[in-house]
Amino acid sequence: MRARTAVAAVGAIALVVTLGACTENTGGGPSVDTGRQHTGIIATDPSDSTGPAPPVEDAQRGGTFTVIRETPISHLDPQRTYSFAGLMAAPLFARSLTTWKDDGQGNLVLVGDLAETPGRDVDGDCTVWEFTVKDGVRFEDGRPITAKEIGYGIARSFDPALTGGPTYLQEWLADTPQYDTRWRFEPGRYALPPGLTTPDERTLRFEFARARCDLPYAVSLPSSAPLPPDRDTGLHLGAAPFSSGPYRVTRFRAGVEIVMERNPHWDPATDPVRHQYPDRFVWTFGPSPDAATNRVIADNGADRSALSWNYVPPSLVSRVAGDAALRSRTLLSPTPSANQLVINNQRVTDLRVRQALNYAVDREGVVKVLGGAHVASPATTLMPPATIGHRPYDAYPGGPTGDPEKARELLAGQSPELVLGVADSAQEQQVATQLKGNLERAGFRIVIRTIPDDAKLDEIKKRDNPWDLYLGSWAADWPSGASILPVLYDGRSIRAAGNSNQSYFHHPAINAEFDRILALPPPAQGPEWTKLDERIMREHAPVVPLYVDVAYLVHGSKVGGVFVSSVFGYPSFVTAHVKP
Repeated sequence: MRARTAVAAVGAIALVVTLGACTENTGGGPSVDTGRQHTGIIATDPSDSTGPAPPVEDAQRGGTFTVIRETPISHLDPQRTYSFAGLMAAPLFARSLTTWKDDGQGNLVLVGDLAETPGRDVDGDCTVWEFTVKDGVRFEDGRPITAKEIGYGIARSFDPALTGGPTYLQEWLADTPQYDTRWRFEPGRYALPPGLTTPDERTLRFEFARARCDLPYAVSLPSSAPLPPDRDTGLHLGAAPFSSGPYRVTRFRAGVEIVMERNPHWDPATDPVRHQYPDRFVWTFGPSPDAATNRVIADNGADRSALSWNYVPPSLVSRVAGDAALRSRTLLSPTPSANQLVINNQRVTDLRVRQALNYAVDREGVVKVLGGAHVASPATTLMPPATIGHRPYDAYPGGPTGDPEKARELLAGQSPELVLGVADSAQEQQVATQLKGNLERAGFRIVIRTIPDDAKLDEIKKRDNPWDLYLGSWAADWPSGASILPVLYDGRSIRAAGNSNQSYFHHPAINAEFDRILALPPPAQGPEWTKLDERIMREHAPVVPLYVDVAYLVHGSKVGGVFVSSVFGYPSFVTAHVKP
């Protein structure tokens, strides 16, 4: 490996310097580019934000594109959308203030979507931002989209009844995590929360009490999608969202099927990323990952233009990887989803014990249990390689299978008994058994306590939970350390329940670094997050990084234009088409 400098395009701001990386060769099947480094720029030339998007080679209009998924999408209401499936479905029918141009290889450009540019930092200190809405953007009924409808969409996210979506905009405007105590949303009105104004029909203005340099990224999420008040059906909006994108929802059968057909009022000249190739998208729910994968492999009838949304299950990985005829019908990519053995720092207060855990873990064994290199890639950093500006390091180099002797040395004759809380799912139980074995060879005594799978996340988010260790994961909302490190390790955010900081790590000096870096312009943040990542691990070891998920998907022979999103690690449909 060698260092190289990412070159920014003309008319854009380079976010970071990135490092090159080697590609892993897994032998008998396709290889995974596990060390891929993301590059990112914020477009400053308005032409980068105009449409139409470049045509996709050999793509034709027509056909039905089917997505097969085991479980339903939790929300289609843009202000409540936060699942991976929802985030990848939303661009088909909902436009946001900004969006990402993404080549599927980690090269990203943030551009204006509904806005003419990714925003203007009015005073140069990230406290006041303005976005100018494009001419020609329209809703599915043909009426123009203005700043007022975008503002209303953001305002309704303050409604405590509309839970589930991201809360960046609400917390930043209110300047408190308890945003619903600062302003009350009243449905059906154009009233906007303090700090959000519409000076005219094409201008949306944000004013914050402190620097919010990541605002252009935050408004790339569907929560900035527009909505006219007269089309707000509250809790029922998810069954019939009002389209601003290239498709509109024409059929919604809860838990069974969603059909999206072309929106005749979407203008490609205003859209820098999307196309409208298929006649319709059909999301169908129910088949298990094994059943969906087998259907798509068989490649019969409508399944020839179908994609199995769920990753190839471990039971079928060797079959798919070993079949050369399927190579052209698979997607294989690293993702931004990082997984850790989370250490409850309120209970495990001895730094040497936390360091010993890091030395003791056998990452190679964990990856094997999960299904191998097509499923997971070992990790030793807090931020995954998909983070812009990521730099690899290993603060506790125990090798691929761990160093139990170094762990024993740190424990100095102790045999700490630690309780490992584990979901009752088959996968977590298998990983927990693997971890128990290699931690105990290093001198730990591990007691496994089972937690119901559907309750685990809520339980470990409780500050006074009874476990010393648990398995955790995190995928950033945009590929910056700003949506990883402060969210997971700022101790000032810890409350009685609902904590993203599940390690309950709190250190004033690190909190001060969060404030300092967040006030920097985005181009300056990347290297600083990288340095802070390593500092947190070397000085505090609040978790044990384990692995990064690998996306491995299979589709029918008539599927074209689908790639794994560099931002979210799941299939993107903005250039999807059906082959003749």
